[in-house]
Amino acid sequence: MHSSSLHLKDYIVFFIYFIVVAGFGLYIYNKKKKATTDSKDFFLAEGSLTWWAIGASLIASNISAEQFIGMSGNGFNIGLAISTYEWMAAATLLVVAIFFLPIYLKNKIYTMPQFLSQRYNKLVSIIMAVFWLFLYVVVNLTSILYLGALAVSKISGIDFYLCMSLLAIFAIFITLGGMKVIGYTDVIQVFFLILGGLATTYLALELVGDKFGTPGVMASFKQLMSVAPDHFHMVLKKDDPHYLDLPGLSVLIGGMWIINLNYWGCNQYITQRALGADLKTARNGLLFAAFLKMLMPIIVVLPGIAAYVLYQNGMFQTEMLKDGSLNADNAYPVLLNLLGPGWKGMAFAALTAAVVASLAGKANSISTIYSLDIYKKVFNKEADDKEVVKMGRWVVIISMVVAVVISNFLGIDKKGGFQFIQEYTGFFSPGVFAMFIMGFFWKRTTSKAALFALIAGVSLSVILKFLPLVVNFEPLHAIGFAALNADGIWEMAFIDRMGFVFLTCVIGMIIISLSDKESKNNPQGLEIDASMFKTSTAFTIGAVVICLLLLVLYTYFY
Repeated sequence: MHSSSLHLKDYIVFFIYFIVVAGFGLYIYNKKKKATTDSKDFFLAEGSLTWWAIGASLIASNISAEQFIGMSGNGFNIGLAISTYEWMAAATLLVVAIFFLPIYLKNKIYTMPQFLSQRYNKLVSIIMAVFWLFLYVVVNLTSILYLGALAVSKISGIDFYLCMSLLAIFAIFITLGGMKVIGYTDVIQVFFLILGGLATTYLALELVGDKFGTPGVMASFKQLMSVAPDHFHMVLKKDDPHYLDLPGLSVLIGGMWIINLNYWGCNQYITQRALGADLKTARNGLLFAAFLKMLMPIIVVLPGIAAYVLYQNGMFQTEMLKDGSLNADNAYPVLLNLLGPGWKGMAFAALTAAVVASLAGKANSISTIYSLDIYKKVFNKEADDKEVVKMGRWVVIISMVVAVVISNFLGIDKKGGFQFIQEYTGFFSPGVFAMFIMGFFWKRTTSKAALFALIAGVSLSVILKFLPLVVNFEPLHAIGFAALNADGIWEMAFIDRMGFVFLTCVIGMIIISLSDKESKNNPQGLEIDASMFKTSTAFTIGAVVICLLLLVLYTYFY
């Protein structure tokens, strides 16, 4: 029943996927040869991505192995509550579309360090450019590559290191064509991603139906809710064993907003897709991405919950083990291995599409930041577009090689892939987001205040992470701001920690800026007027529909 190998039909389906993506990529590349020499076209696909390409590219770049494998694993352990990362992202995309995009586009912002340079100064910009390169290569690129190779290896039976190398090569091939090739091939990637993902969810619900005698997808879903009611709450109580991962109402009114707004609104990897378009197209792209986000828990969380129920009822007792102990991250690969010939190939293509699209998007952002914000501004100020693009391509290759070499030494599998990325990114997000949000909406914010947010944000995050080793945080449990960790120590949830650090950074920035008399006439303050934030009727209707859907979901599954 359980087979870690692919059938001939699976290879045929996967080969079709590969040919379609590679062939379409070559077609787009040859059609727009300008991308080989024009740096803005290569890095941003300036003015050529449609709304549906922007929306699909956002999702293809965002959804990767950490969702398919890590979030399914969280679905197995925690349940539907982990979906808050996806559903709150849909709300966040609306905020970014309405308030952030107009500011970027009006000020002709193409990279995040460029914004910091224009709004603050070159020092803040360079520090952040280096930081983002480090974070993207060491945390994001490596974890996507490692988890992707782990999953592909488990499903196909192909050697782990060979899988990692082939995924890296495929991603490099896509990335070297520039942002336009990435954007349009991502549309195909999303098609395979959703179709293959839905096939796995359907299989999981069918297995539940077979196990409990409840034929039909909806009947099986209701069965899941009845036998595992603890896995269908969106807001966890403070005594829940997973409270440190998702601390109660903080997922609705606290640190979850900082995670999402920083990720979707202040992140080169994501915003890059929209920065080359006009405002209407970019907004519609983000709205489309928000609708796709609403679907994601069905594809990546529900299979994990189904695997949990089946495991509790005697299935997958050996398949879910790793080194003799239960490993929730095995949930999705175990289900994939039960798909029939052809369908398994489709699901395998979906997983590969998710990994490759994310790798390509991340590598392109690494390349963009290094080429435009470091190479062009620091090392070779006279470089023409052709030289900058050439450097960008070398950076793609070098960053991917580095990721392959170091990915096995970071302990990504020890924590669980999804949580690994969230927590380690969370050391930096509060300070970075404070710099951006204050820079957007308060003219008096100074460069010194921005540097304070950067340094204090990281420092305070590290202090709060390790302070429980010497200070007892138990009194905070009564108000929901501490819980026992696996080592029996009272610790603050990292989402709450991000909220406290963000507020500290904002207060510090306000004090520092107000103490500077020259900040009253800050020439680097952005010009903002209410008309910038007006939206079209169609966008407004779409945004209201998403908000109503979220209200219904959170009320029903509270």
